[in-house]
Amino acid sequence: MTPELSQRLNAAGLDPQAVENLVRTALAEDGEVDVTSTPIFAPQDTASGELKAREEGVVAGVPVACLVFEMLDVAYEARVEDGDPVVPGQVLIEVSGPTRAILRAERTALNLLTHLSGIATATRGWMDAMEGTKAKVRDTRKTLPGLRALQKYAVHCGGGVNHRMGLHDAALIKDNHIAAAGGVTKAYEAIRAVYPSLHVQVECDTLAQVEEALAVGATSILLDNMTDAEMAEAVRFVAGRAELEASGGLTLERARDVAVTGVDYLAVGALTHSGRVFDIGLDFT
Repeated sequence: MTPELSQRLNAAGLDPQAVENLVRTALAEDGEVDVTSTPIFAPQDTASGELKAREEGVVAGVPVACLVFEMLDVAYEARVEDGDPVVPGQVLIEVSGPTRAILRAERTALNLLTHLSGIATATRGWMDAMEGTKAKVRDTRKTLPGLRALQKYAVHCGGGVNHRMGLHDAALIKDNHIAAAGGVTKAYEAIRAVYPSLHVQVECDTLAQVEEALAVGATSILLDNMTDAEMAEAVRFVAGRAELEASGGLTLERARDVAVTGVDYLAVGALTHSGRVFDIGLDFT
């Protein structure tokens, strides 16, 4: 990996070595020989092409796609930055080099770029729906195995906020923790006894649980599957003493109604677990 590309990935908060390992794994899925391109094109044949957006949205994953081409000795020039809005026909990346290599890189580069841009575009759609409120959309741990860092990065590119990366960096007391521990208070105090400075969020199904969580000292509360009226009541009761996050059954059509209740975040697992692919194509010039 060139130092320049490594720096771009670092600046994005991504681990260059982890991204490189992912790309190597993705390329290996295609096998060692392209039985379509190898008979058609000689090793010395060259071509040039452009990766173009075919719809309007937000792009994410440009450095990752560039790495795919770089690893196959294809020259590239990025024309946009991650987080940029793009329109149909806009050139995202220009490539040139051996024809075989470009065709070998094409699908892997597009798989990553279209997936991450789809997440960024969907995230921007949620943020646009809530414009004028203080609420922000936030991702979850409902990610594809091996792609969590990239998927959460794409959420950030779309203007969203990242929740915890894993089980190691923040605690989330959920319904099963509460049931097995014997209540919100017992679960919360057990974590605080071991990790006094750790960020702890408590999932609450009822307003009574919200009251208990606040009483024990929780500063972050997840309002799970509550109605808009219940969330508005929770906002009034908490009165700024804790961050409130809505979760469960949220849809884009409902986003604004939830946001105007006064919650700080909307947790949307669909951003990453079922994101729509953003339409991008590679055309030879």
